[in-house]
Amino acid sequence: MTTETIVDLDYASTRVLVEGYGPGAWHGPDLKSALADVSDDLAFWRPGKDRHNIAEIALHHAYYVHAVTRKITGTDAEPFAVEGDDWFDVPGKSHLSWAAVQEIVDREQKQLMAAQTDVASGRITSPLSQSERFGLSLGITCHAVYHAGQVQLIKKLR
Repeated sequence: MTTETIVDLDYASTRVLVEGYGPGAWHGPDLKSALADVSDDLAFWRPGKDRHNIAEIALHHAYYVHAVTRKITGTDAEPFAVEGDDWFDVPGKSHLSWAAVQEIVDREQKQLMAAQTDVASGRITSPLSQSERFGLSLGITCHAVYHAGQVQLIKKLR
């Protein structure tokens, strides 16, 4: 018996994506709610030398959401909104506004949810199995929850 026969993995994938990003995780602040009350000043504040600020953490997560969407759909989506990869140096709001960062994070998450929904409904075909898609959804959710915790910690440190 495989995992697919026990649980509808498409439903589970969608559920874990919502739990990690939002709205309304049972375990505490999801990433969306952790980012929601961050001010412009706090978004670019560094808790220490060579430490990432909240804006950089948010863009880093959005970058990986973008990558997961591409894997699930099997397409080369448009390039990521910011040039580079993985970690982005966002020293202050003159480089990229906090509102723009939040919009990028939200847009990437919505695109991932739409891709997952489209695959689950059969509107598009993924090159990945249900199990592989679930693994990616679970992984990006763990990534979101981890970074939500970092954001909450930075808020407390400030």
